[in-house]
Amino acid sequence: MFRILTRQDLAPQIHLFIMDAPAIARKAQPGQFVIIRIDENGERVPLTIADWDREQGTVTLVFMEAGKSTSQLALLQAGGSILDLVGPLGEPSHIDHFGTVVCVSGGFAVAPVWPIARALKDKGNRIISIMGARSKDLIFWEERLRSVSDRLIVTTDDGSYGRKGLVTAPLKELLESERIDRVVAIGPAIMMKFCAETTRPFGVKTIVSLNTIMVDGTGMCGSCRCSVGGATKFACVDGPEFDGHEVDWDLVLARQRVYQAEERNAVEEWRRTTASVQEAKTGG
Repeated sequence: MFRILTRQDLAPQIHLFIMDAPAIARKAQPGQFVIIRIDENGERVPLTIADWDREQGTVTLVFMEAGKSTSQLALLQAGGSILDLVGPLGEPSHIDHFGTVVCVSGGFAVAPVWPIARALKDKGNRIISIMGARSKDLIFWEERLRSVSDRLIVTTDDGSYGRKGLVTAPLKELLESERIDRVVAIGPAIMMKFCAETTRPFGVKTIVSLNTIMVDGTGMCGSCRCSVGGATKFACVDGPEFDGHEVDWDLVLARQRVYQAEERNAVEEWRRTTASVQEAKTGG
């Protein structure tokens, strides 16, 4: 069992857990992830490692309530525990001195972008960060990202904070106005696709992190397969980071939709069961 030492609610339906996991903390690197399982009946859920403390033996996980398992996970509090926490998995981010790097995060992906931006900054890169969200209430870790950025641009879809619009607009402006040596873009698949399409005409290497369907996380099940440069890759062991210009985005997006109906049914059934249990407890 792995204990939850700290819980924070960062934004509506976005939560942070600091987990007691010394073995993982010792080896964690930017870009890697873990797979968790809440209990014996739970599904395996991949979560990017947002931070770690090697001395304290802790890892920080940030997740959004998106389906049955993450909604169930959100019910846990500090002092609680989960059954499995496996990692670190995946290839670490390629950290080197590139020059000027633009780090783009969409939605709650500021969590996985943060350790990458920090490591790139430590290597002497000039960091320009762009963080986007649907609205102001979904913005978190702004100051944390600012602390490792030479410049930070915030966008919201509805204009409630920062610039109104999508992250691709300031990204294109930067590409047109100055030398950009590398782009790291992490967020929803459709956002990463359009970031890659924005940088393609400029020939700037663009690294994305594929949030494909995963089951075992060790390359054995093949559920996370994707096409990169015309070759089949497994996001869990070959990635999760790839060159965004080589990813077959149509395949990624199609595979993400495969289990949508089953996911909706699982959430509805879980909510009905949870409501029935609560009703029985309260005598309603």
